[in-house]
Amino acid sequence: MAGQTERETWATRSGFILAAVGSAVGLGNIWRFPFITGQEGGAGFLLIYLLFVAIVGLPAILVEFVIGRRTELNPVGALRELGGEGWKYLGYVFFITAFVILSYYSVVAGWFVRYFLIGFTDGYVADVDQAMELFGAISTGTDALLFHALFMALTVGVVALGIRQGIELAVKFLVPLIVLLLLVLVGYGATLPEAGEAYSYYLAPDFGLLAENWMTILPTAAGQAFFTLSLGMGIMITYASYLGEDRNLVEDGLIIVGFDTLIAVLVGFVVFPIIISGGADPGEQAVGAIFFSLTEAFGSITGGRILGIVFFFMVGMAALSSSISLLEFVVAYLMDEHGLDRPIAAVGAGVAIFLVGVPVTVDLIFLDLLDGFMDAVLLVFGALMLSLFVGWVIPDTARDELRRGIGDVRTGDAVWIWLVRTVIVVVLAIALYLGVVDYVGFLTTDFADWLGS
Repeated sequence: MAGQTERETWATRSGFILAAVGSAVGLGNIWRFPFITGQEGGAGFLLIYLLFVAIVGLPAILVEFVIGRRTELNPVGALRELGGEGWKYLGYVFFITAFVILSYYSVVAGWFVRYFLIGFTDGYVADVDQAMELFGAISTGTDALLFHALFMALTVGVVALGIRQGIELAVKFLVPLIVLLLLVLVGYGATLPEAGEAYSYYLAPDFGLLAENWMTILPTAAGQAFFTLSLGMGIMITYASYLGEDRNLVEDGLIIVGFDTLIAVLVGFVVFPIIISGGADPGEQAVGAIFFSLTEAFGSITGGRILGIVFFFMVGMAALSSSISLLEFVVAYLMDEHGLDRPIAAVGAGVAIFLVGVPVTVDLIFLDLLDGFMDAVLLVFGALMLSLFVGWVIPDTARDELRRGIGDVRTGDAVWIWLVRTVIVVVLAIALYLGVVDYVGFLTTDFADWLGS
């Protein structure tokens, strides 16, 4: 049963921080963030996103940290131990969220691997129609299926090796490499001819556009903040459950949230100069926009082929660091609750997740269907319920756990718990309502049209 066997722990504090950063710094930052930012109009979305991170990000990550470290269990077992049998079902919501997100996340990651290899073989095309045709060939069909399988196999291999020998070693290599490559690309982006126009699009908000579209921007920004910080799906509960000593959770949380947000913002300084200098539209709303916009740009600008290879390699590494965390939650649940050995749990979960993702390799409408629900509805719902649980059901336990490792600061935990109880709950409730409205709109328009076609 859960908690009866000795649990693995992180070997070092840096291992925990890099793993949490690696979980946050993935496709959510490098694929989804620029795509969503462009779709929602640029700088106005960035402003709302940063506000969500500042107001909600740190308090919310601490909500997951205190639960994980207190119980040393996966989210299902942790919520059952702290709140009773009824609360374990929230843990199952997290389980489903992580499971489903990884199923389509792996497909998208496979696209990046394929584009990386194309840089060595055919190179990138400068014509937008050819770029869109290339994306169509890569995003569905046999290619998509094979690279989905390859990416899941890599993820399973790392997780099967365990916390210290697998995940910790991998992130200590991957995260510094991602940061180094990103900084190189930011420097290159600054030299491109349309960099000034790109920075204006990215950094100068159009408040009129923001006022007109706030009902879609608000839930999208909330979902993106939680997606990119790996919140609302139990990952940070799982990672914190491997903390073997008292740490200052506030300090670690600040580092993780700050690092993740900085990388997300830096990605915009890479992607938008490349897209605009290549003559593509940064506001293109198709799910594959970031792919055909970038490949068109890489085919148009000087040194674009090498730049494309470096960019797609970086994204592939970032995707792997995040997919590891998603699979680890599922594996931790199978080990804690069902007594499976780690390699068996990793392989079994990996195969099941791969199968759930197969429909996405057939038609991209399934990506919209899954991602829209996970991002705007289930992630926000999970975070809202967890905030209610910590703020109103176990506030004393949560405050006591937060104080471990902080020292004598007694007012900070009180401020935090009231932020969780009030501001975070209200913001998430509003974002959830708007997210449900937006998703119902998708079901009754785009998805209904697809069903009728």
